[in-house]
Amino acid sequence: MHLVTAMTTVARLSLEQAWAAVDAVPDPEIPVISVVELGIVRDLRVTDDGAVEVTVTPTYSGCPATEPIAQEIVAALKAAGATDVLVRTRLAPAWTTDWIAAGARERLRAYGIVPPAERAASGVQPLHFVPRSLACPRCGSSDSERLSQFGATACKALYRCRACREPFEYFKPL
Repeated sequence: MHLVTAMTTVARLSLEQAWAAVDAVPDPEIPVISVVELGIVRDLRVTDDGAVEVTVTPTYSGCPATEPIAQEIVAALKAAGATDVLVRTRLAPAWTTDWIAAGARERLRAYGIVPPAERAASGVQPLHFVPRSLACPRCGSSDSERLSQFGATACKALYRCRACREPFEYFKPL
């Protein structure tokens, strides 16, 4: 009797491949930006045994999208070839709109959500939870009014442009 032993090797996912897979996961509430661009993916590492560990910080502690985002991250990494994926939620430090990638801010605006202003070179950003004026992402007019302190989620407020009458959301600085 002749015994044949089959050996299989599983290619380990590189760190770059893992980041690319996670960067392809869109935010479920704002599909024009990824969870990486939104800044909620805080860390990603591939362990020596090939497992992928991802640390996420939700936009706020009660965010209902936290679990679906974790599921999508796991699915994307497994589709890319990861065999073992662990997603951890870290609440501290709390997520801040400063973590939104620069390029994503313009896509938010084009999607109809006004992003908070970026920090000045000094690192100081005055917080205005009720901004004095917001430029409409559709027509550019600064003649807007707040309709509700809360939009579709607690991290956004609902505004309407008085010029074009279109509603839009504002990402509150957190």
